[in-house]
Amino acid sequence: MLLLYILGIRVYNFIIWVFSFFNQKAKFFIDGRKKLFEELDTKINNKEKHIWFHFASLGEFEQGRPVLEKLKSQYPAKKIVVTFFSPSGYEIRKNYALADVFYLPVDTASNAKRFIEAINPEMAIFTKYEFWHFYFKTLKQRNIPLYLISGIFRESQSFFKWYGGFYRHILQAVTYFFVQNEESERLLKSIGLQNVIVNGDTRFDRVFENAANPKSLPEIEKFIQQAPTLICGSTWPEDEKLLASLPQKYPGWKFIIAPHEIHESHIESIEKQFPSGSLRFSDYKKSAAEPSTNILIIDNIGMLSSLYQYGDMAYIGGGFGAGIHNTLEAAAFALPVIFGPKYDKFQEAKDLIALGAAQSIATEKELQQAFTQFQNNESAKIASKKYVADKKGATEAILNKITLKD
Repeated sequence: MLLLYILGIRVYNFIIWVFSFFNQKAKFFIDGRKKLFEELDTKINNKEKHIWFHFASLGEFEQGRPVLEKLKSQYPAKKIVVTFFSPSGYEIRKNYALADVFYLPVDTASNAKRFIEAINPEMAIFTKYEFWHFYFKTLKQRNIPLYLISGIFRESQSFFKWYGGFYRHILQAVTYFFVQNEESERLLKSIGLQNVIVNGDTRFDRVFENAANPKSLPEIEKFIQQAPTLICGSTWPEDEKLLASLPQKYPGWKFIIAPHEIHESHIESIEKQFPSGSLRFSDYKKSAAEPSTNILIIDNIGMLSSLYQYGDMAYIGGGFGAGIHNTLEAAAFALPVIFGPKYDKFQEAKDLIALGAAQSIATEKELQQAFTQFQNNESAKIASKKYVADKKGATEAILNKITLKD
């Protein structure tokens, strides 16, 4: 199985290299790792101990960020190294002020040894997903504590199959699993892992803090002018086709669309969905004129978590693809949420539906019905905000278990 794992890593890397000639994300993936070790040698003093946080992508970064920032506030002299597997995380957070940020080298025996020697970690903290054989093995061999935070496990994963011995062995390197629910605890204990603590999801802490201290966006305030507003976050083309039916039916509302992808062709495709007119945020910022449309397209990355403070309702994209994006950012601001049909892997979506604070839709008619139902629905707003407030606290539980030397 180890040989298959090594072969799989090499094949994956080769495929990404081929794609890098015509795909921007793949190019970032390859180019960002070309001189990585030289960069590490320049920026990192391996005579000092570091705390290593690894995140698959941007979503996992936001999930683990409360733990990182709390640790830094408690131990301000500690050096932190952050790694990302995906360009969508690294490219947005590469200048993060509290840590040195790098791509994670591909998981090989030599890379794991060289990387861990370069950063000299006193502990490693992985968030939710990603289990790398050689990195975990090297950490265990060197007696470096490894924590998985906000972990979530499902019976369909290889760890719990008859053929999953190799993958189960990877998990044995983890010092503590901090998992989101009892199902994850049960599954891990079923394969002999007792070092499991159920403490919830650190995302609740992150979104709660964000809602308590939102960043002001004067241009958005000017665009809205106190009109009721639907914030459409992380949308994809399938979402946008349905959303196009709303502005003409609800002319008193403002619609702000923050798509998941902001490349030119996608922005143009959104504009085509609204032939009566829309406005790009980048153009709006440059103009002193009053907008002549009630549709604003956000053509940058990084505003979404602050946009929700100006909304009365949210539509969360991704539910017609791999799965919905972050509903909690909107819920923290007391917004009822609407999303597509693929939400089964997201417990918070199920919870919000049960509380009457969310609806899943699959058609244009269902979208309009949900939109109508959530207009001026104070009970949905209260339930949404209370759900987030009641679930926070995972960060403190983790930090109570993790100990560091000053």
